[in-house]
Amino acid sequence: MAEALLNHLGNGRFKAFSAGSKPKAHPHPKAVELLKNNNLGSPNFRSKSWDEFSETDAPEMYIVITVCSNAANESCPLFPGAPILLHWDLNDPAREFDSDAEQTLEFQIIYKELQQRIQKLIRVLDEQIHDDILNENLKTLSD
Repeated sequence: MAEALLNHLGNGRFKAFSAGSKPKAHPHPKAVELLKNNNLGSPNFRSKSWDEFSETDAPEMYIVITVCSNAANESCPLFPGAPILLHWDLNDPAREFDSDAEQTLEFQIIYKELQQRIQKLIRVLDEQIHDDILNENLKTLSD
């Protein structure tokens, strides 16, 4: 969801990627449905391992943001270009729930949280002139 949101809200100024430490075979159907309902759906979404972005031919990234509690406790791969690493401590909406309605609600909550954080990230990026200031201000967005 974060990949789609940043690519959309960034209006072509950024290129976002998403990946996980333990990717599933396919993106979660509730995430895909939520993105489609918000006109962010794409047939190009696929689950990816974050190891894919540590390869020598991987796109260079300036910022890497981990977005769930589990990822904060794992060792990230070494990404080319030594990007700034941030962490957003969000619940995993794909975890088990007592009901389908609860999980749908959790996906909506996480979507809104991502949207707000990404809008704030874009504002910080738009306001910065010097990399050293940018680095310090980006770290204030981390949990």
